[in-house]
Order: sequence, then C-alpha cells, then structure tokens
Amino acid sequence: MNDASPWAAWLEDTAFATWMRQALWAYPVAEVIHLVGVAVLVGCAAAFDLRLVGLSPGLSVRALARHLLPWAWRGFALVTASGTAMFAAHAAEWSQNPVFPVKMALVAAAGLNVWAFHRGVYRSAASWDVGPPPARARLAGAVSLVVWVATVACGRLLAYL
Repeated sequence: MNDASPWAAWLEDTAFATWMRQALWAYPVAEVIHLVGVAVLVGCAAAFDLRLVGLSPGLSVRALARHLLPWAWRGFALVTASGTAMFAAHAAEWSQNPVFPVKMALVAAAGLNVWAFHRGVYRSAASWDVGPPPARARLAGAVSLVVWVATVACGRLLAYL
C-alpha cells in the first residue's frame, strides 16, 4: 500500500510477516488461535459482567472473579500473540484501515475499565459479594459488555473495510 507508514511497511517486510503470509497454515492457525482467545477472554468477561449488572445475584462476585480472571488473562495472551502475528502480516493495510485504531482504542478502554473497577468498587466487594451489586459495579459491567461487543464487531469489520 503506497500510503503505508514506514514502520508498517518495514514490519510487513520482515521475515516473520512474510512467513505469516506465505506459509500454508501460519495465518489460518493464528486466526483460529485468535478466535479461541477471543472466546475465552470475552466469554469470561461477559459471564462476570452479567453478574455485575445484576444477574445471578446468589453467585459470589469474588469467587467468580477468582475463577474467571485467570482464564481471561490466558485468553488475552492468546489474542495478543495471535493478533500481533496477524497484524504483522498485513501491517501496511491494517494501519490504514479506519476500523483498526477504533478496535485498539476499545481494547484500551476495556483495560481501563477493568483497572478502574479493581482499583475502585471491587475493593469493597466483601460487602456486596452476594446480592445486588452497587451502581458503580453495575456501570462497570455494562460498559465492559458494550466495549467487548464493539471490539469483536470491529475485529470482524477489518475484513470488510
């Protein structure tokens, strides 16, 4: 792509990026790993977020967090590694795609939401562990659900725009 930034052109010209494009199974395997990572990450986030917005109030928020958070991190690791590999293969194209920075901003927003939740309202989770969560927790869960759905939508749109 002629309008690609020099760093994107350089990245796409690396041996790894060339291998990702030319090896028969490299890109398809990275895509499958990415999809599995998305399913694990977003599935764990959605399950936790649904509890935060008020569903299943009999479930312990802290127990759910202890169970789901390590799996969400594993999913995030898969998504990050595979997404980086796929980006390298198409860096010039994707760096010019208007959806890509939106997707990355949404991922950053999701991370900021998680950070704010854990630094804020979650610190008092012992007092609302079972039962209805406070408004700030419900808001964090709702924001997370919307942001992750939008992130997945942007990921799909990359192929079409």
